[in-house]
This record gives sequence, C-alpha cells and structure tokens, in this order.
Amino acid sequence: MPGQPQKTVIISGGTDGMGRATALARLATGDHVTVIGSSEAKGRAMLDHAANPNLRFLRADLSSVAETERVVARIAEEHDSIDALALFANRVSPKRQETSDGLEFTFALYYLSRYLLSHRLRPLLDAGTDPVIINVAGVGTTAGRIFWEDPQLTRRYGRIRAQLQAGRANDLLGVAFANQAESKARYVLYHPGFTRSGTGSLQNPLVRGSVELLGRFFARPVADAVQPIVQWIGQPPTDPLSAIDRGKPVDKTLKTLNPDDAARLAVYTEDLLRGH
Repeated sequence: MPGQPQKTVIISGGTDGMGRATALARLATGDHVTVIGSSEAKGRAMLDHAANPNLRFLRADLSSVAETERVVARIAEEHDSIDALALFANRVSPKRQETSDGLEFTFALYYLSRYLLSHRLRPLLDAGTDPVIINVAGVGTTAGRIFWEDPQLTRRYGRIRAQLQAGRANDLLGVAFANQAESKARYVLYHPGFTRSGTGSLQNPLVRGSVELLGRFFARPVADAVQPIVQWIGQPPTDPLSAIDRGKPVDKTLKTLNPDDAARLAVYTEDLLRGH
C-alpha cells in the first residue's frame, strides 16, 4: 500500500493463524506491529522469522484480568497513540476451566480480554489519526446466546456452548462500543468463515485430524481470510460499526446485535471487573 503513513498496530492472538498472517502483512507495509501471545516460544520464533525491527512481541495470558491490564499498561508506556487494534485471541477448552480470577476460561479469553483491550486502549486509539478496532469472531451467526442466568456456565458447560456464547458477547461488545459517541475509533465485527488457521488448541488428536482434513478441502486460505483485515487497518470504514460475515454486510437489526442486550452485557461486565 504505497504512500500510506506508518501505522501502529496491536494484535492479540498474533503468533498463530490469522493473527500472525495479519501481523506479517502489515509489517510488509512498514507498520509498527506489536503481537500479544501466550507462548514465549511462538513469539520468539515469529520474531526470528520476520527479522524486522518494527515487530514487537508481548507474552501474556489474556485469560487473566491482571495480565491483560499489565499488557495495556506496557503498551501505554511505549506508545502515545494506536492506529489499529486487531483481536484474534481464542482457544477451545473441551472441559470447563476456571481462570485465576475464577471466571470461565472461554468467556475470559475470547470475550473479556477483547472487552478490556478495546476499552482500556481507547484513549490511545482516540489519539490516533484514523483508529479502528477489528474483532474477529462470528458475527452474522445467530446460533448461541448469552446465558444471563449463568454466564460463567457453572451448571451446563459444553465447548460449543461456551464458544457460541462468547461469540455472541463479542457481537454485543461491538454494538456497545460503537454506541459510545465519545470514541472516534470505528469498530469492525468480522466473521471470516471456515479458515485454514491453527488447530493447536484442539487437544483431541482425532478432532484435530478431522478439522485439518476438512480444512484442506473446504476452508479458505488464511491469506484470503485476512485480506479485508489488512485493508481495514490501512483504510478504516467510515461507519462507527461495521459487521461483515464472509464478505457480506450483516443486517444490524439481527437479534444478536440488539442494543439493549449490548448495554446489559456492558453493565454485567463492568460489575464483574469491579470484583477483580
């Protein structure tokens, strides 16, 4: 993208799959990119592969509120402004796990870390020239819901149930954030569809093998899936909220993008964080 100024880009879940591909693509344009990941080995391998002084790696367990807050503080120490925040961090948990904060793991990593990064980094984003947040989840999918009576899934946990709830929570996060008129950062909810991304989080070898086999024949290449993200970082959309499902705009009147539910989830989340 010749002629564009260098941008400062932060990517959570940036050492694997689509996050890694986005980071490398933006590095190639001359951007300064910081990737956040839980694996020191993967971070170091990526630094060695890129061999680019504009790439930084921050190791953090984003399922932890304290770790996420630490990363935010570190970024604020190193940057006066941010141009783009791309959110990819997610990992499937076959059995219910609790984080060090006593929260359900999928909810904490897939949703809560994205909430914290979006809101805590907002001052730095607002200091940018043309800021954008890109939340890669499952917008457009209507399966799943927020279990208001038990958001931490203490009674009926299932990996798909947990993933779908966190996906719907991310939909509502985008709606609530965009409704904050005081922020100039645009919010993009993006569902890339079935993509040939990493399968390392799938612990069962049979499941992992099946997904890899299906991916070989039916999934989109990672480079194709991240192309819109790379473009949005370079030239953000003009609307406060964009919702794109596999290249097509999503009807914002869907029940999964209900503003009242978005406000309700924001209140629940802030109450939850006050306890930590």
